[in-house]
Amino acid sequence: MQIAIGLYPGFTALDAIGPYQVLTSIPGVDVVLCAERAGDLADDNGLLHLDIAHTFADVPSPDVLLVPGGLITRRIAAERGPIVQWIASAHPTTTWTTSVCTGALLLGAAGVLDGLKATTHWMAYDALRSYGAEPTEERVVIQGKVVTGAGVSAGIDLALTLVGKIWGDDMAMAVQLGIEYDPQPPYDAGAPSKAPADIVELVVAVQAEAEAKLFAT
Repeated sequence: MQIAIGLYPGFTALDAIGPYQVLTSIPGVDVVLCAERAGDLADDNGLLHLDIAHTFADVPSPDVLLVPGGLITRRIAAERGPIVQWIASAHPTTTWTTSVCTGALLLGAAGVLDGLKATTHWMAYDALRSYGAEPTEERVVIQGKVVTGAGVSAGIDLALTLVGKIWGDDMAMAVQLGIEYDPQPPYDAGAPSKAPADIVELVVAVQAEAEAKLFAT
């Protein structure tokens, strides 16, 4: 089985690395990191650099397709960048087409989410809706062969869900134990419905400033 994690400059690292850690724990699975071009690829902070060996053209028909999010996805989706074209081309033959966080916008731009319930980062619900999806605050959403995960850290949950669907519950639980994924956060503010209003306002303001800087360039 081939699992392709599609990347682009400015992706959010945990969106991709969380699922990568889970999925590479499965014996015999071919996990491929791919992008438009081979070579150096930086994350959204410009601090993590990956040496990409495979292009989208090298991975035309993966069994599982996964795309992470990042602030830049809004622009990539609107412009129908190369990763959107790859998703649209590969999706008809995948067994599972999946996204983490705002990677869902890329699925939406590829026409994958029209009429489906889906999740993404809570600050991207309106953008997701513009691609014909029905946003929900659920952590992981399965609609046929399309699976979407909520913001950033939800990529681990999504990947474990996939492992359970493909290889069974015992394998998924073994992987969960192997990576000691036993979340016990010190605060219960991981969703807008739980966080204090002033914290929600703060995060929205910080995000808006980051978006303004990104799209001003």
